[in-house]
Amino acid sequence: MSISTWEMMIPLAFFAGTGVRVANELGAGRGQAAKFAMIVSVLTSLLIGTIFWTLILTFHDKFAFFFTSSKVILDAVDNLSVLLAFTILLNSVQPVLSGVAVGSGWQALVAYVNIGSYYLIGVPFGIILGLVFHYGVMGIWAGMIGGTFVQTIILAVLSMRCNWTEEAIKASRRVSRWSK
Repeated sequence: MSISTWEMMIPLAFFAGTGVRVANELGAGRGQAAKFAMIVSVLTSLLIGTIFWTLILTFHDKFAFFFTSSKVILDAVDNLSVLLAFTILLNSVQPVLSGVAVGSGWQALVAYVNIGSYYLIGVPFGIILGLVFHYGVMGIWAGMIGGTFVQTIILAVLSMRCNWTEEAIKASRRVSRWSK
């Protein structure tokens, strides 16, 4: 969890920066610039996530030595390292896409996607895997990764299918309406 939290600070910074940049570009009527900012942010964060993903998978049996020397804990971390790697990879993209959506003014839509992904897919899937199929922590974690995966796919599709020129026109209208 410590490693995941440390790495998560990077995509959270991208979340904030991307949200502001996309909102500013849309508000200025530059839809293609907003799209470009989204692409650059997602790819940069994905690259960083891929580096961490590779490090976790490469040193799956070593990185827990930073925290403990207990054989039991080292074995548990080794067994869970694949889930950690995929959590880090998904969490490198998902916050950035959420930042794009928030910067685009889709907050309500993002809220529904979050609720659906986590509470209708991730949690039930985790409970089924963890408790019904007796995978324990691995099952619960895998279910939550499934929820994050669904959320990431939905946000990616929404962002890719977006007509950025139209979004810029909408944002410019909002700015004009609110500035009166």
